[in-house]
Parts: sequence; structure tokens; C-alpha cells
Amino acid sequence: MNQDNKEFKYAYSSSHHEEVERIRKKYMTFEEDKMAQLRKLDQSVSKPGMIVSLILGVVGTLVFGIGLCCTLVWADDWFVQGILIGITGMIMMIFAYPAYAYITKKRREKLAPEIIRLTDELLK
Repeated sequence: MNQDNKEFKYAYSSSHHEEVERIRKKYMTFEEDKMAQLRKLDQSVSKPGMIVSLILGVVGTLVFGIGLCCTLVWADDWFVQGILIGITGMIMMIFAYPAYAYITKKRREKLAPEIIRLTDELLK
């Protein structure tokens, strides 16, 4: 009588398991829980205002620097234009925070009902 030697072999690989999970997550339908939705909405209130104010502040600073350079380095030819360019940069920097406050206020008014609804559901 010939008996075959049958054995079960299992090799666990952490990297294979992680790769399978990553691929699986791509094809699964993803439902966010209410707390994740609330966090995402809360971040989306201030993010657009922050982006606009940063752009205004950085560009205003650069414009102010160009005006300063025109005034100090090329004082003979560009003095008056440098002052005007510098004032333009200062105005841009001054309006950075009011732009942030205005955009954030409008976003807050727009998203308030949804945030209140989600918080009411979470507090029940």
C-alpha cells in the first residue's frame, strides 16, 4: 500500500496581507461616519478663506518688496513708481485678514444648517 504524504503548508506574509487590504478598500463602498463628516465640514469652513488670505498676504509682501527695491535701489528712475507699487502691496497685505474673515463668515452661514443637523444627530 502506497501512502501519499499530504501536508498543509501556510505561509503568512504581512506585506501580502496589507496589499490585499489596500486593494480591497479601493473597491468597497465607503460610508463616512457622522463624526468624520462633521470634521470635514468644520475644516471646509475656514480652508477657502485661509487660502485666499495667504495668497493675498504673500503676493502683497512680494509686491511691497518690489516697491521697496524700486525705491531704494533704483531711486533715480523708479522712486515714485516704487512708492506706488509699495502702497499697492501694503493694501493687499492689509486686506488679507478681512478677506479671511468675510469668506469664513459666508461659508459658516452656508454650512451652519448641515453642521447643526449633524451635531444634533451625534448628541442624541
